[in-house]
Amino acid sequence: MRAWQVHELGDPIDRLVLDEVGAPEPKAGGVVVASQAVGLAFPDVLQVRGEYQVKPPLPFVPGSETAGTVVAVGEGVDEALVGRRVVALGGGLSEQVALPASSVFEVPDALSSAKAAAIPMNYCTTWFALHDRARLQAGETLLVTGASGGVGSAAIQLGRAAGARVIAVAGGPEKVAACEALGADSVIDHREVDDLVDEVRTLTDGRGVDVAYDPVGGDVFQQVRRCMAWDGRLLVIGFVAGIPELATNHVLLKNYSVVGVHWGASLARDPESLGRQVRSVFDLAEAGAVDPLLHPPYAFEEAPRALQDIYDRRVVGKVVAEIPA
Repeated sequence: MRAWQVHELGDPIDRLVLDEVGAPEPKAGGVVVASQAVGLAFPDVLQVRGEYQVKPPLPFVPGSETAGTVVAVGEGVDEALVGRRVVALGGGLSEQVALPASSVFEVPDALSSAKAAAIPMNYCTTWFALHDRARLQAGETLLVTGASGGVGSAAIQLGRAAGARVIAVAGGPEKVAACEALGADSVIDHREVDDLVDEVRTLTDGRGVDVAYDPVGGDVFQQVRRCMAWDGRLLVIGFVAGIPELATNHVLLKNYSVVGVHWGASLARDPESLGRQVRSVFDLAEAGAVDPLLHPPYAFEEAPRALQDIYDRRVVGKVVAEIPA
């Protein structure tokens, strides 16, 4: 079978190699899944470049989420799982993957495999951020930066599902239109406004936002912190634009909290939380409140381009590579 592997670190477009590798065998308590869609994200790009905090040994297969059909089960696993459509956090850019049975979740009929592959990382990170870390309440105002990306688009939908008013920030007409289609109450095109802070203050009658969801970092973070309302919660999701410095005197004066969101580490401390998050998002999908925004899916053979396009910020929504049955 085929798998994309990284033998040397660098830009994905240059470093991914399509190798022939042995098919996996199911271990006790495990399953083998024939991949149909693989979710890709910015951390995958950073791993390929050697810039992520988790550095797997070379060679490795990038990819963070896998959706497909169970084709074999190991000892102790119910044979009835064979033929079922599942999604997992794990696996990667390989035609088949071996996974612990405890890490796979059956996909509801409401979701295609491509959309199911968009859920584990983006939506579960966002569920954890909005509900466990920010305690977002109905009627509060949520500001989302990088709102047309994978986690940003998830934040729009989960924020709306929680009853919040959502202000989305994106750049360019295509990305603005995507945020509007997702249900954002207001969308700010940061390329068209002179001052993001003034725009947010105008939209909130000078009050600011209760919760800010910022996967961008850098200079954007400095603008977002000035948008916070009294007793607000500023969620630190990621640093696409760089790691910012924090003016703690401003935190004190505005009485807001800066809240770290390390979802991956939270799973190690509470492994059962992943299942709770996945099932909560699946329930919303079946109710029509969640419908993942996908960039036009890439073919499996285009995986290096898919990862490079994430790095070059050429995508809108979640990036998925599809593998034909």
